[in-house]
Amino acid sequence: MKICVIPIDNRPVCYNLFKDIASIDESIKLFIPERKLLGDLTKSADIKGLFEWLKQVPQVDAMVLSLDTIAYGGLIPSRRCPETFEEIKLRVEELKEILKEKHSQIYAFSSIMRISNNNVNQEEKEYWNKYGKKIFDYSYQTHKLGCESCIERLIPDDILDDYLNTRKRNFEINKLYLEWQKEGLFNTLVFSKDDCAEYGFNVQEAQALEKLGGFTKTGADEIPLTLFARAMQGKMKVCVEFTEPEYKNLISNYEDVSIEKSVMGQLSLADIEVVEQSQADIKLVVNNFKEHQGEIVMKRPTELYSGNFELTDNMMIADVRNANGADNAFVEHFINSKMNEKFYGYSAWNTSANTLGSLLCAGKVKFLAKKYNHRAFQKLETIRLLDDWAYQANVRQTLTEPCKIDMSGYEKRVANFTGADFKVKYSYPWNRLFEIEVGIE
Repeated sequence: MKICVIPIDNRPVCYNLFKDIASIDESIKLFIPERKLLGDLTKSADIKGLFEWLKQVPQVDAMVLSLDTIAYGGLIPSRRCPETFEEIKLRVEELKEILKEKHSQIYAFSSIMRISNNNVNQEEKEYWNKYGKKIFDYSYQTHKLGCESCIERLIPDDILDDYLNTRKRNFEINKLYLEWQKEGLFNTLVFSKDDCAEYGFNVQEAQALEKLGGFTKTGADEIPLTLFARAMQGKMKVCVEFTEPEYKNLISNYEDVSIEKSVMGQLSLADIEVVEQSQADIKLVVNNFKEHQGEIVMKRPTELYSGNFELTDNMMIADVRNANGADNAFVEHFINSKMNEKFYGYSAWNTSANTLGSLLCAGKVKFLAKKYNHRAFQKLETIRLLDDWAYQANVRQTLTEPCKIDMSGYEKRVANFTGADFKVKYSYPWNRLFEIEVGIE
């Protein structure tokens, strides 16, 4: 299969992960732009360069597109870039003409602009460091009350106008994509809901898009991976087992649906059939949480796994007991065993949706592989465990700033589990503790 991908940005989980997953099946020919063309925390993507690259891509079976990358330069620039609706419309209409010439199945997603509930402007406009929380509260209360909240008086007019105009611009671009879908341009079009709350302008926009016939989905960074899984030619049947089944109705951090609905939504979008265990190809084990989801870096603990878990054949594991980081107690149940070729993956990457989408993509590619490469799968699992377990759940908690780290003890345990001893190096691609790049030499 030939598949073209334009990622959200250049983070390892948004860029390298596509390569690592595709390499599990040597029959997949992946077309992905050079990493330098994509944006990062402070730099937008080279949109002109991406257009030139896209024009040179040969005929492929499927294309997975992060539309924010083309329209605005990336997910983060979609909240920051100053360009007008008319300027962006011209750009995406050029994209439309290129796509029409490709005659491929197109799987695309565009974000509904998030509203973060804090005063951190690292991924927002400069004024978010003073007015972010107030803008969130204004959005939340205005939607909840059904009329304009008095909180607007606490936000300078020019800042509020700029924020609302940016939202309106992005919303109108999303409505344009919806028109293209109705024309038949997309096989699948997803509008992602990132960092959701019960109320807010982003929730209202999602509801408006749904009324117009659009499909919205909680999540963001993992959606291109879930669409990659959807594009795979073949079927896979999965049964789902929750480690805490009586708590599967609880809602994860940064999401607006229960963990059960999050799981089923990701499976549906990945075009994976949910069946009873007797009919399943693979069992999806979800290590869910009691009472509330933990978040290690935020010092928000939750009750750790205390059951009796045993790794069996034809299994993959979504560890969502914490947001961003493994459940150490759960990992201890299997890390001393040996992974075989009938294991389909582990993930505990960031939000529940992030974990699920990336896991299902890798699992489906492996299951359907025509030329399976076990060494590539060992590499993928080495990276996931060193990132999600060793770094996020453990080493990161000892750091105050990016610095050289020693994870040799964890490396030995991971190598024993995967059966592959790789030479590893670590870096901070965005010069912050939030993400690390596990480089396999």
